[in-house]
Amino acid sequence: MTHWLHQRFGIEHPIIQAPMAGVSSPAMAAAVCNAGGMGSLGVGAMTADAARDAIHETRALTQKPFNINVFCHGVVARDAEVEAAWIEAMAPMFQRFEVSPPDALSEIYQSFLTNNAMQEMLVHEAPAVVSFHFGLPPVSVISALKQAGVTLFASATSLDEARACQAAGIDAVVAQGIEAGGHRGIFDPAGPDAQLSTGDLVQQLVTKIDLPIVAAGGIMTGADIAQMLSLGASAAQLGTAFIACDESLADPAYRAALRAPASHPATLTPAVSGRPARCLRNRFIDWSEHTEASIPAYPVAYDAAKALGAAAKSAGESGYGAQWSGAGGLQATDGSTGEIMARLVVEMLQA
Repeated sequence: MTHWLHQRFGIEHPIIQAPMAGVSSPAMAAAVCNAGGMGSLGVGAMTADAARDAIHETRALTQKPFNINVFCHGVVARDAEVEAAWIEAMAPMFQRFEVSPPDALSEIYQSFLTNNAMQEMLVHEAPAVVSFHFGLPPVSVISALKQAGVTLFASATSLDEARACQAAGIDAVVAQGIEAGGHRGIFDPAGPDAQLSTGDLVQQLVTKIDLPIVAAGGIMTGADIAQMLSLGASAAQLGTAFIACDESLADPAYRAALRAPASHPATLTPAVSGRPARCLRNRFIDWSEHTEASIPAYPVAYDAAKALGAAAKSAGESGYGAQWSGAGGLQATDGSTGEIMARLVVEMLQA
């Protein structure tokens, strides 16, 4: 099957496994690669050293090209009063698990925009693909990666964002529809969001952007992949379809929630991390919809949610975790990554 991923990288199938930070693993990414797709690792929550180790581990498992994804969020607007009020509002939930809430919150993830160590590591390691989420890095970083032979992807949720990607020298645009699980890649979380479906966004971008377009969001089956290709996408990126695979880092409670009808439909909310993200419904989401407290900025709010999730988990309660899912989460299947890839390919060819 001739397609852009094959022409650029020699990859057999136009399937990319989404770089789900905290869920994707070197074993998952390598298995996707070895099954003829492109695997990905999300390293936005890692240090440069940890990300380097993950790259090396993946390279030990596959000789095929894979994608490394980083977070490009802007300067965090800290507000001590908002953060203190958020902790106070969450305090009763911590107390339920006989744990004190944190005294203060921190910026738990450093943006790639300012993470010189991560930038230098990726230039040195030169993975086949580096992809950007939440925005774009400086021109100097883009230039250094391209000079190292790295192909660059970037998420876009709108035509304006896709045009910014093209102007910056990005090689392919990941068109993230509103159905996608995890964080919206919107560049400005305080700005307007058209919330276009994946299909509508793909159709808009393929006519306006002179770059390969990768469809992402709500794609769960081979038939879904075929549909996106018919709309003009060069490839499809799937994340939720792999959450329950054997190589996933998702814990048993996450896997169980993914299969529970009460967890669906997954809800788009900024309450977990401070940025809009699609999450399985749980007790924390229910609480957040009724609190009047303002949500701290990303990723500061995530510090509070992670602390609460850890306290609940220690008490045997799984209803407070950050369990991301796309709109089609109930269709996720068990099995090895290789088995899921094989099914997707058969379904795609049949469609």
